[in-house]
Amino acid sequence: MENSQCFAEFTLKPLKSMNPESSHLSRRKFVGFGLAAVAAGTTSSRAQSPNSKLSMGIIGSGGRGGANLNGVKGEHIHTLCDINRNTLAAVQKRFKDAKTTTDWREVVADPKIDAVVISTADHHHAPAAIAAMRAGKHVYCEKPLAHTVQEARWMQEEYAKGKVATQMGTQIHAGGSYRRAVELIKAGAIGKVKEAHVWCSRSINAVNPSVLESKPADDFIDWDVWLGPAADRAYNQGYWKGGNLNWNRRWEFGNGVLGDMGSHLIDLAWWALDLRHPTAVKSEGPAADPIAAPPWQEVTWQHPNDVTVKWYHGPEGMRRRSDLIQPLVGGDTKISKWGIGVAFVGEDGVLVSDYGKNILSPSDKFKDYKRPEQSIEKSLGHYNEWLAACRGEGKSLCNFDYSGTLIEHNLLGNVAHRAGKALKWDAKNFKFTNDEAANKLLTKSYRKGWEIKG
Repeated sequence: MENSQCFAEFTLKPLKSMNPESSHLSRRKFVGFGLAAVAAGTTSSRAQSPNSKLSMGIIGSGGRGGANLNGVKGEHIHTLCDINRNTLAAVQKRFKDAKTTTDWREVVADPKIDAVVISTADHHHAPAAIAAMRAGKHVYCEKPLAHTVQEARWMQEEYAKGKVATQMGTQIHAGGSYRRAVELIKAGAIGKVKEAHVWCSRSINAVNPSVLESKPADDFIDWDVWLGPAADRAYNQGYWKGGNLNWNRRWEFGNGVLGDMGSHLIDLAWWALDLRHPTAVKSEGPAADPIAAPPWQEVTWQHPNDVTVKWYHGPEGMRRRSDLIQPLVGGDTKISKWGIGVAFVGEDGVLVSDYGKNILSPSDKFKDYKRPEQSIEKSLGHYNEWLAACRGEGKSLCNFDYSGTLIEHNLLGNVAHRAGKALKWDAKNFKFTNDEAANKLLTKSYRKGWEIKG
């Protein structure tokens, strides 16, 4: 989500303080996350939208949500949802027949909606997606898929029930450069790969103060809904204004650079090396801050078969990355000029990749290398791939099984940072085996009425 979003509340009692657009919902009951079809007469079967198009609910219509809306605009846009009423008014000018609401409970409850696109802050991804899946709706959800490791596992489990098509918003997965890198690795271009080094130059600005002073509420913002499962906070634009690069700094709403950009970049290593669950994780960086994500990190995950994945971000992370990778590629490329990238280190060479290029090193060794034939089909397009899956035509590649394990893996890196020690991970039993206190960081407390229930 950027600076305008829409979220949902699920509670065991009649709702209070409803928006004018949603006041009629006060006569309904929303039962945790165990019930999705909540309005009287609502069932899990949905009406077909006009002209056989999918009927879409857009949860978060501005910023990143606007970009995702453009990806599905060829379908029937049934409902626009956003906590910013100004955003709703502006976007509705393009979709004049669409309903509007600041509360996505209406989107989830509406039997006429086939699929939802979720472009919210991280702390609402899992609540919205789980509710929608339980309603039998197809789900496209922005990255990262979840706010906690536990939520990432819950997303996988809900998707495994097999009712709906899903996709996480890692748009670059559909790009040709990623596909070519995967083909090169799987063809054995650099031999057996033991290490994948992944980086992003972005850092995190300091968060100060930790709790902002109370300011008069803006009448165009549904503040209670924006907070959702997070702790109560007096209203202040400083929490949400500026979008992802603002709220994502705070653990209560986001997951920092690793949670955000790691979704895109570690995805390439995940795909090329067929990774799933790590066995250990550690994070180096500044001392853990209870409020803010770290300005730099070096995270190491150990995987089965002696495969290591490393992540770097921020100025210190970039220095460490260059010190390690530059000697391996010599004069073939200047690593400091790669703001983002993945370096696969194999027994026979190195492959450095990003969104648009792939470089094999040492160049002398590979100058006569015959690159493998294309083995991965060209994508229909990231959004079209999901829309086709919604119609029963194939399976989306970034579905919540694939992307759920990726995000579970990445967020373990943030847990290791906050725990301040190397951790041994037992994925089957969903626990760290060497630090009981760290297990508490796998999940979080939810504001009353916003709990995710089984």
